[in-house]
Amino acid sequence: MDYMCLAVEPEVIFNSVSPSPCISANAATVWYVVMGNLLKVLTCTDLEQEPNFFLDFENAQPTEAERETWEEVDVVLKDALGILDELQAYKGAGQEIREAIQNPNDEALQDQAWAAVVPLVGKLKKFYEFSQRLEAALHSLLRALTSETYDDPTQHLEREQALAKQFAEILHFTLRFDELKMTNPAIQNDFSYYRRTLSRMRINNVPAEGENEVNNELANRISLFYADATPMLKTLSDGTTKFVSENKNLPIENTTDVLSTMASVCKVMLETPEYRSRFSSDETVSFCLRVMVGVIILYDYVHPVGAFAKSSKIDMKGCIKVLRDQPPNSVEGLLNALRYTTKHLNDESTTKTIKSMLQ
Repeated sequence: MDYMCLAVEPEVIFNSVSPSPCISANAATVWYVVMGNLLKVLTCTDLEQEPNFFLDFENAQPTEAERETWEEVDVVLKDALGILDELQAYKGAGQEIREAIQNPNDEALQDQAWAAVVPLVGKLKKFYEFSQRLEAALHSLLRALTSETYDDPTQHLEREQALAKQFAEILHFTLRFDELKMTNPAIQNDFSYYRRTLSRMRINNVPAEGENEVNNELANRISLFYADATPMLKTLSDGTTKFVSENKNLPIENTTDVLSTMASVCKVMLETPEYRSRFSSDETVSFCLRVMVGVIILYDYVHPVGAFAKSSKIDMKGCIKVLRDQPPNSVEGLLNALRYTTKHLNDESTTKTIKSMLQ
């Protein structure tokens, strides 16, 4: 039931009405409960309750209604682990490139460097193309999770747990990919060398083995992708913004509320012993923490005022406290993600308390 806020002083209620000394203790208790609830209505101080349910990140299976979207996204997610394995094993061609640059007239060294770089650029192209597939999968999930099938995001996430799990897996992959990319300078060095060498070959009319695989237009797009500190996160935030702009009949709150609700669900599960005890491994705790941080960052990019403003629907203090309550070495990377990859942390609207919690 909806109530209007009325301009009534609470003292008027309690000073003008009181339980009769003749009534029983039970009746007096009921009276105080009723009057307490009435006071909440009249002063409009009752806060929205956080979503309180267990989202089964380990075992959620698609219902018949979810299956079509789930299968579409599952094809993409099956390749995600292989992408992370390849990125983790990426060593780069630093040695060959250095030798070629130091000996510009040694054709054999130039050929060795080029032969080392071309297959690596093929991998970098593969990672970039996967980001496009991931964005398409994200759009499919957002369409399902913001549809009118259910009344609000809490119902969507609670009743479409398999899709919520896939959304979480995309966020988990995104943060892991960007962590690996940030700690591997060889990626940008290799691609810069490839582009410089390709340009020189064109000027000298020398046939280039790798040009057919990565033409100039694609090379420009790939270069922009890797130039960003967190390329996969930028893909998701741009993709979410694009989803909102392409669905003008859908209020932006439908999308941002899915994000804030997912953050709240993760926080509640992590801080509630009854829920946390249902995780079968510590890996699920780490997964849940990473998803919570990922969805906060995404919300901060997509929402007009971000995640740290007082009007934000994410309990940032609570989320940071959950992170701080973990073993320090296990969450420093996630705290750094909030410190350095968010958009609005340093805005004037961010409270000093939140800023100090992240120092």
